[in-house]
Amino acid sequence: MKSRRSGLDGSAIGTLVERSTRYVMLLHLPGRHDAVSVRDALIDTVRTLPAHLVKSLTWDRGSEMAEHKGFSVATDIPVYFCDPASPWQRGSNENTNGLLRQYFPKGTDLSVHDRERLAAVAAELNGRPRKTLGWETPAERLAKLLTENSIYQQCCNQP
Repeated sequence: MKSRRSGLDGSAIGTLVERSTRYVMLLHLPGRHDAVSVRDALIDTVRTLPAHLVKSLTWDRGSEMAEHKGFSVATDIPVYFCDPASPWQRGSNENTNGLLRQYFPKGTDLSVHDRERLAAVAAELNGRPRKTLGWETPAERLAKLLTENSIYQQCCNQP
């Protein structure tokens, strides 16, 4: 999961993409997107997900992840970094950033978009069928994954 999309004024939107379902969550970073702000936004966001969905976080080498150790301590999620100039190591995220350009073209002032707008864009992206998912939507695939895990826990007395 991860990326950051910068706007004209230095504003940013963080993106988290769950790898198996392509489910998108957008981080609201209206002002500062320094390492502490990004860490805190990531912690708040990943805590909304069931723990079994977030096994690791893959990031590019941006300075906004200087607090990666604090993130890992707070969430028990390891952080991995891509090799320099290797966007294919984060293919799902790069694809998602391309989709986001339909909503937020390059040079857009991202600070004018509030959490509600970002949630609406994420919901729209999560409702779009994807070829890579056999034309299911990320929301459908996530629902299946959560249901399967719930059935497994009930069946096998797992916590």
